[in-house]
Amino acid sequence: MRRRITQPTATVTARTAAALAAGCATLLVVLTACGSPSAAHAPSAPSGKNGDTPPGASVPRGEGSRTPDDFNGDGLRDLVIDDLVKAPEDSHGDDAGIGVVYGSGARGLDPAARQLLSAHANAAKSGDTLPAAFDAETACDLDRDGFTDLIVSTDPPYNGIGAPPVPLQILFGSPAGLTGRAVTLRIPRKARFGNDWPQQPVCGDFDGDGRTDLAVTAGGGRVSFLRGPFTRAGAPRAAESLPGGPYLYAPGPKADTNGDGYDDLVHATRPHTPGAAAKATLLLGTPQGPTRPGGTYRFEAAEVPEAPLRTTGATGATGTTLLARADFDGDKKADTAVRTHRGERQDLIALFPARTPGRPLITFSTALFLR
Repeated sequence: MRRRITQPTATVTARTAAALAAGCATLLVVLTACGSPSAAHAPSAPSGKNGDTPPGASVPRGEGSRTPDDFNGDGLRDLVIDDLVKAPEDSHGDDAGIGVVYGSGARGLDPAARQLLSAHANAAKSGDTLPAAFDAETACDLDRDGFTDLIVSTDPPYNGIGAPPVPLQILFGSPAGLTGRAVTLRIPRKARFGNDWPQQPVCGDFDGDGRTDLAVTAGGGRVSFLRGPFTRAGAPRAAESLPGGPYLYAPGPKADTNGDGYDDLVHATRPHTPGAAAKATLLLGTPQGPTRPGGTYRFEAAEVPEAPLRTTGATGATGTTLLARADFDGDKKADTAVRTHRGERQDLIALFPARTPGRPLITFSTALFLR
């Protein structure tokens, strides 16, 4: 049921791959201090306990914008990070939650302006039970208020009889970012099919009315098409069941693949590994939603080189993954955010700007969220 959030345009070109390779030496140098931002890029903000910045203490207050992934509405793109590093004293290996780092103009991101979202603090209950899982799925402005909202997946209790409960919840954006409790996404019975778990939400204006919709998997190769805008109670304006497939994805690098004014949807018969080459099927948007067959869709292979870091039994497996390719610094060019990790307890986030791809604008570790 788990699926990581995919920021827009999660494809790495050969040119970008070369830029990332050039920056690997920088990652190697700063990873030794991955418990905090590098000295050259250390954020300046009010200090909290032990000299650290309290999460959420310096999130800028916005007034709303049309910028994608802008949870506090200040016109700057923010970054969502799943699978945060775990504290050394955490013997159980519990998931710390979802990290959000807010935008910072020319610096791209400001780790001091951050929030930690967790099931305990932010999830809606299913009856009297809080979920244990709380994973980011996708983000878009569902209620048209100028603040991006975050859709997360949870694990509500289920007795195995009939249709399972909806595991998807919505955290609404605000001038203070993502705060408060989520609400469970409401999928009307007529828009469901079979007894599968609703999964893999995909945002898009599939019916071309200027309002953001959601497509969610249903059973029997169907799609729950939920028309926006959504209420603050998590209900769509209208809903119906459409033909589709068991796995849904947003096409990239643009949602409207043929430029007809309707966003499109990709469905596949098997899971797709992000960054891997694969074939799927395109459903073109129409006034009735994503219903028109669009032929074969090809996922492009992404070249994401691993940082040249030595792996031992001491440090665990090492790898580099792409977090996002999008404009974070406001120059209308796609920057690249990557994550290098050593096992579950060390990592480094680096944001490489398009204008100087060999040198990161900022580096930090998700260990910041543990403080």
